[in-house]
Order: sequence, then C-alpha cells, then structure tokens
Amino acid sequence: MSGTYTTSRTFTITHARYVTSKVAADLRQLQLFYGQPNDEQIDAYAEEAALLLRDGYLERVDYGFRRQDPQKGAQWLLLLRYTARNGVLDDDHSGRIPPGVDLSGTTFWSYLTYTAPFFALSDAERNRVKAALPVQRNTGREAGFVYGTWSGDRTYSSAGQGVARSVFKPL
Repeated sequence: MSGTYTTSRTFTITHARYVTSKVAADLRQLQLFYGQPNDEQIDAYAEEAALLLRDGYLERVDYGFRRQDPQKGAQWLLLLRYTARNGVLDDDHSGRIPPGVDLSGTTFWSYLTYTAPFFALSDAERNRVKAALPVQRNTGREAGFVYGTWSGDRTYSSAGQGVARSVFKPL
C-alpha cells in the first residue's frame, strides 16, 4: 500500500519574529561587548526585519560599526550581515559575536536593502510599507570595508524561511 500527501506552510509574523529574535540576541551581544545599539534600537531593528521578512521585502540588513575615512569614505570595521533565504532548514543558536575588536573612532550603523517584489510595488504602497516600520531610514550609500575577513557562520529559520548571518571583522 502506498500513499501521498502534501503539506503547505505559511510564513507568519510569529515565524518571522522567532527568526529576528535571534538577530536581536546577536545585537544584544554587540551591546554587551561594545555598548551599542541600545535596547530601544534593538527592539525596533528586530521588528523592522520581522515585518519585512514576513512580507518578502527584506533582501539584506547589516548592523555594525563603521568609520569615516577622508579618502575612502565610510568603511565597516565590524559587521553582522543577515541575508533573507527561502528553503532554510538549519536553525542555529545566536551568538558568537567577535569580542575585543578595536572600534575607536566608529559609530554604530545599519544598512538595509529591499527585494525586487518591494520595488515592484507602487510608490504609494512602498511608502505605506515604510511608514508602518519602526525604523525610519534615509537613502544612503553602502559603506566599503577595511581589510578583514568574512565568515558565514549561522542560519536562523522557521517554517522554511529565515536569514543567513555573515560576520565581517578586521584583520
């Protein structure tokens, strides 16, 4: 005897908040090690990412510390990058943020990119989505990097969707 079955999953705000709770835990570890971001920023960043992730509008979000170089412009020194992924099955523990990086002369910063479906919305729809977010972002240029290394070390997921985390740190 044989049989078949099908299942379907819906990625809800509950799933998205579960995923971004791990992002928030990483940000709290940054706060512990380096003093920033503050609690209110962490909560706002996590909710922003959850809302965009749920709706399929989050492509990537970066959090970290950067400095302004007179010749090279803004450069990341320590960066946590979260890239949205579908079909993610692994769900790692948060943490393992690099301690002891010299961040003198830097400021905490975040940079977010949206997906093609977000840009397919009308101007009015995009403005409505952005207005509902807890973080109001300005348009800006993406920063460069100092010499350093990348490690893709974690994935956070629920219901087959989530984020892959990469960490950049200076040499």
